[in-house]
Amino acid sequence: MNDLKRLIREVPDWPKPGIVFYDITTLLKDPDGFRRLIDALSAHYQEKGVAVVAGIEARGFIFAPALAYRLGAGFVPVRKPKKLPWRTARVTYQLEYGEDSLEIHKDAIQPGERVLVCDDLLATGGTASATVELVRSLGAEVVGVAFAVELNFLQGRSKLSGLDVFSLIQYDR
Repeated sequence: MNDLKRLIREVPDWPKPGIVFYDITTLLKDPDGFRRLIDALSAHYQEKGVAVVAGIEARGFIFAPALAYRLGAGFVPVRKPKKLPWRTARVTYQLEYGEDSLEIHKDAIQPGERVLVCDDLLATGGTASATVELVRSLGAEVVGVAFAVELNFLQGRSKLSGLDVFSLIQYDR
């Protein structure tokens, strides 16, 4: 997938000095690149019996619905607190400096359903791990966690042990 990697713009020193931001908007605007990314993600999970793709706010909302469509599955948004209008389940998790929370409608996923968690980027793994916990709290089975991009040097995969973690574009630094 190195050809897809070339479609991602690297922005040095953003949002602060020393950070390289991997801007996926340049990949998204390329019709062939975006199609190939979704096709490759869906090919990995095609035979896994995915019933629902849970997309993590906000950029997970870009990939998860397209992936759900290709898999013939439903899409469920996982959102920041107070964004969903119905009864929700919530998980709170630790950040480097504080904590954050995510919510999902309690009736969005049924016990026993096979769920694929999807986000744009795997960094430290905290948000993805919290989403897995949230989905499991509703009695669902997590069949995998899919990402367009993975920052290997942050070792986020370690927080998702025992799961089928799949990323297409990887950065070692």
